[in-house]
Amino acid sequence: MRTGLTCGGRGAAFESPALSLFRDNEDGFTSVAVALALLLSLTLVFSAAAAGWVSARSSEVQRVADAAALAGENAVAAFSTVVQVVDACALSLGLTGILSYGAGIVASCVPGLGSVGAELCSTGSSVLQARRDFVSSASRGIERLEETLPLLVVANSSSCVTANSEEGLSYTGCALPFPTESQSNFSALANEVDDAGLDSLSGEMRDASLEAEELKRESDDALLRGWMADCGSSPYCLRERASTLAGLSATDNPHYSSVANWSFGAPLLRARAYYAARLLAEQPEGPSVEELTDSACRQAFYEYALDEVLHGSYMVSVDDSVHIDLPSLPRNADETRATRLYTDQVWPCTNEEAGRTLHCSLDCPGAAGSPSGTASLSELEGGGALHCEVCQMDVDDLGRVAAASTSIDNGFEYYWSLIVEAGEDYERARAELAVAEQKVQSLAERGEESFSAALDQLATTRPTLCPPGAWGCVAVVTREDGEVVPTELTRAFLSSSELPAGAAVSAAALAPDNQTEENNVLARFFDGLSSSGSLLAGAADGVMDLWGSLLVGYGSAYGSVADTGGAFLDKVDGVLGGSVGSWLKGQLKEVLHDTGLEPVDMRLRKPALVNSQDVFGQAGIEQATTVKELVSALPDASSAQDFAQALGMRLVDATGSGSFTVAEFTVPGTSLTIPLTIDLSGLGDAA
Repeated sequence: MRTGLTCGGRGAAFESPALSLFRDNEDGFTSVAVALALLLSLTLVFSAAAAGWVSARSSEVQRVADAAALAGENAVAAFSTVVQVVDACALSLGLTGILSYGAGIVASCVPGLGSVGAELCSTGSSVLQARRDFVSSASRGIERLEETLPLLVVANSSSCVTANSEEGLSYTGCALPFPTESQSNFSALANEVDDAGLDSLSGEMRDASLEAEELKRESDDALLRGWMADCGSSPYCLRERASTLAGLSATDNPHYSSVANWSFGAPLLRARAYYAARLLAEQPEGPSVEELTDSACRQAFYEYALDEVLHGSYMVSVDDSVHIDLPSLPRNADETRATRLYTDQVWPCTNEEAGRTLHCSLDCPGAAGSPSGTASLSELEGGGALHCEVCQMDVDDLGRVAAASTSIDNGFEYYWSLIVEAGEDYERARAELAVAEQKVQSLAERGEESFSAALDQLATTRPTLCPPGAWGCVAVVTREDGEVVPTELTRAFLSSSELPAGAAVSAAALAPDNQTEENNVLARFFDGLSSSGSLLAGAADGVMDLWGSLLVGYGSAYGSVADTGGAFLDKVDGVLGGSVGSWLKGQLKEVLHDTGLEPVDMRLRKPALVNSQDVFGQAGIEQATTVKELVSALPDASSAQDFAQALGMRLVDATGSGSFTVAEFTVPGTSLTIPLTIDLSGLGDAA
């Protein structure tokens, strides 16, 4: 050690004997100092490396716990996807069946589309029956799979833990699902869609529409017959006869080129003009008594006919009902006796030597006596007046006036009688058609109610999914002690040591993956079914496409059903605007929009690490105490059953190893079934 310097010079330093081992006389380091420094540096370096290795190896238990939690929640994610597909299939099948029925009843209420309606309703029935079979098997399959889900969670996670036991490290542990028991409610999945009302209604509507169709045909036929008799027949018709026999002008005797702009009011106005003109122009055609009698009979007939047609009517009400009163004119003596031509006291009488005598006219040569008022033809035949031997006027003479022109096709009354008959048939058919159409309308209103009720059965509730693990899975993993810290490079500096035991807790829960919002799981599912055979064999065209659209559109149920269903209804051809079918189609579209099927979140769920306290808190469990109990309960055995029993859980294997059939899909209208299976063989050994 240097103690000082002489004044004005360096002097001689005093060195400690201990320090002389490390410092030389020239104030430098000795070889011993250098060797010792190197030894200390190497010791620190390898000590730090050993500490880093221990830290890294110790932290791996947390990584294993994280992997185990994710592996356990993966089983929950797979189960959720299965339920999502089953629910989508059940809902879309129900909607397809109901929409097929809806299109069927729309077609059934349209005359001429009865067979189309029957086919669509039959298809709807087949689809709904396929849904019943599907949900029956799916309900059992999902319940069994959910009952097995805790086992799958434990098995999958413990298998993951075992797989990470390597390179001298041995891990023990598994993940536990929370809730540990199911809180799901799948009763809505099996909600029955009652199509009995729709099925019976479709038959009633077909019968009613067929009746309406037949009555419409009858009314159209009667209308056509009336037009033909008035304007359409050749060479003669009522218009032509009125022009030829009475010389009517085009104003009083218009022509209608087609039945479309013609009605039974046209011949009624024509007949009024005709009989007025004939009455005005009537006079005997010769000087003989026979001509005088014939003229008197014609005048009486024209007066009667004009009065009758003036009292006739044709009216169309605001409700399209038709009221027709076209008078039938007598065609012979017997029919004349049934009219007031027989009872009206219009025939002049005179007092002759033989007594009171009836004449055709006072111009009759036989009317020589004093006038004696008038009498009717019924009085003549009853003995109240005598028969004139000169004019021989009687009911037979009057009956012959219309007999000839009614019985041959060149007479005015011939075509008038055809028009009267057609008018009666038309009025009857239109009245019955109105009743039939009202019946169809009432059935259509019932159809709307039944359609809405059936749709409500699907839309009222949806399945509630809360299986074991819905809140998350908590993994507890322990690491056994005994692994020796590597000493290949450090044995010269450090003594050997073992890695101590350790434990870690991790938790995972399902989180929606936004990148899978437009996932095609359901599209692949539908393609898989389609490739398995001909679906909806024998069904109406477009029904399978409808189901595919509804199935793939399950994620946006509200918009998909309203738009897709409306487009399907629009494909029913022959539904004219203003018809009952058009009204019903519009009502069913409104029902689809008003039903309010909520969109379904179709994003796939994937496990994500979360704070274990979040899972414990949702389960109402205190985290610290529970973790200690879980760590202490982990057994030496590595099977899932042993882990579960040690942690107080009861695991059930309701599916067995290998492939498990969740449900069976029956192809509508056939006996072909397609099993929907999942592969559980990868979990068999771990369980």
